[in-house]
Amino acid sequence: MKIKNPFNKKKDYILLSKILKILNINSDIKDKKIDNISDLDNASINQISFFNSIKYKHLLNKTNAKFILTDKKNYNIVKDYSYPLIVNNVLKSVAIVTNLFYPDSLNDAVDFSLNKLNGKKYINLSFGKNILLGKKVKIGKNCIIGHNTIIESNVIIGDNCVIGNNILIKNTIIGDNVRILDGSIIGKKGFGFFPDKKSNYRYPHIGMVIIEDNAEIGCNNTIDRGSLSNTVIGKNTYLDNQVHIAHNVKIGKNCIITGQVGFAGSSSLGDNVQVGGQAGISGHLTIGNNVRIGGGSGVIKNIPDNSKVMGYPAKDIRKFLKDNR
Repeated sequence: MKIKNPFNKKKDYILLSKILKILNINSDIKDKKIDNISDLDNASINQISFFNSIKYKHLLNKTNAKFILTDKKNYNIVKDYSYPLIVNNVLKSVAIVTNLFYPDSLNDAVDFSLNKLNGKKYINLSFGKNILLGKKVKIGKNCIIGHNTIIESNVIIGDNCVIGNNILIKNTIIGDNVRILDGSIIGKKGFGFFPDKKSNYRYPHIGMVIIEDNAEIGCNNTIDRGSLSNTVIGKNTYLDNQVHIAHNVKIGKNCIITGQVGFAGSSSLGDNVQVGGQAGISGHLTIGNNVRIGGGSGVIKNIPDNSKVMGYPAKDIRKFLKDNR
């Protein structure tokens, strides 16, 4: 889903020469205005993107990005599609450039713009006690908000939604008929940083969480917003209690995710996927449509459509049962 982020403040443009200087790149490229940094999927011709893994090679022939941050080992791959900008550490360079465009992106730990909810501003809103709202919060018709819930700046909530007690929501777009149960935290920054001996370098998260129509988020879920892209929960998808969704994860339509499941960053699920309790999904994986993943499984590689897997590492369920008789 490609939805323009309406929330983060961005500089209009940065000269390419400035970016190259900060990244210590020597180049004779003609200077030009760069208006953003984006992933390969969404980048335009005036934006910088990045390439850090061969598993995303298929996106190179689709991207519109003219300049791509990459390293020496991937230079020969990238040069056939765009102009490669060679750096030692691709992801750290992406973080540095992102912070140039979005200098306030790391400063959202606490929203001090909060005020008490004024129920008269909204249509047929039922609400409890001790509710605080930030700036640019929109709430649709016929919604319910429970006690002690904080909706920070930059949240849009559709019609007929139920937001439970003791919930924190920020940087999120919520569709119609969505239910978010007690204790969930949605839209906080992801777990992104680069280890260093002296001081870890934090990674800006300028994406959103998008929860589509008719989804249900169980109690005590944590859903991180995206880094450059968005974290997405598809239509009619239900998440049980204590589920963790890391940054950039995409979950399709009509999925069922049971309790204590964890998703590492940038993995995607197709439609009609069912995941059993306490399963773990590693990062940057693609899980197909109609997949069934047994409880307690560890998924460490892509799974094609219509598969049933179980175990660690997760494998075809018939083989798992045969091996564990």
